[in-house]
Amino acid sequence: MKHQLSTLCALCVLCGLIAPLAAEQVADLSRDGATITVDASPRAVDPSRDFYVTFTVVSPPGVKASLPDLRDRFQGFTVAEDFTENPITEKDGKTTVVSRWRLEPEPLARRYRLAPFVMTVGDSTFATAPVLFDPPSAREDVSGEMEVNPTKDLPPLSWKLVGICAAILAGLLIILAVAYLIFRRIRLAVRVHRMSPIERALYELDKLLKKGLPGRGFYKDFYVELTMVVRRYIERQHGVRAPNLTTDEFLRAASSNAAFTKASLAELKAFLESADLVKFAGLEATPEMADGATGKAKNYLTADAHQAKDAVHENGGAK
Repeated sequence: MKHQLSTLCALCVLCGLIAPLAAEQVADLSRDGATITVDASPRAVDPSRDFYVTFTVVSPPGVKASLPDLRDRFQGFTVAEDFTENPITEKDGKTTVVSRWRLEPEPLARRYRLAPFVMTVGDSTFATAPVLFDPPSAREDVSGEMEVNPTKDLPPLSWKLVGICAAILAGLLIILAVAYLIFRRIRLAVRVHRMSPIERALYELDKLLKKGLPGRGFYKDFYVELTMVVRRYIERQHGVRAPNLTTDEFLRAASSNAAFTKASLAELKAFLESADLVKFAGLEATPEMADGATGKAKNYLTADAHQAKDAVHENGGAK
């Protein structure tokens, strides 16, 4: 028994020094009367495909031969499945055992091989030689020119592609137009907000006249907006909440405010009461009446602004 173990160890050392067999589709490991073949499919290892290895052991009559567990003998692979076919005894007494293995190649493996394993045939035991499997084919070298100046594969020109590009361009133009309009509105709102009371009143008056309401017969709407221009100016300039008061309430509030003279109050009263006749009493206005009301509003605004400016100068000089 000790002699057999010594012989087995010596064989294992020698097998490690023996050069591996050249990778072939069928490797022949036959010895001591037993036929041992290894069949690999496909011929070369492909990391993207499963690799199948089939062992066929044919032992002579009266001799028992069996394969050991080979799970740890495959290098560069992960064992996915193995199955052994039932022994088949042929007419001449030989016994055939077929063992099949499904392996998954490891993409970064340095080599793919079947390491030496110990076979027992009858009373003899020996170590097989290693089997190398064909490695994956070498990839083509990538030239630096392709990386620096890659060629662009453009899609073929078609009406569908032209339509898609046109739709994208139209969408971008619409987005830019909307963004520009929003920007203009914001900029105008900021500019109007920074105006002085008289500048803002004259801006609102000019905006109202551009609507052309009298020319379209909307006299009531015109008088409502015209009086609101004056009322908003008075609120900003003198602090009287004119837009929220009736004409009578406004005149009473203005009479107690030193900023309004008797002449300006009389002018405001005539302007607001004549406008109320159109707004509330159903008076039929004419283009001449609308022009006259516009002139009165503009004259009041400019005169009051000059008066307020002079008052500021006088107060500043007094100080």
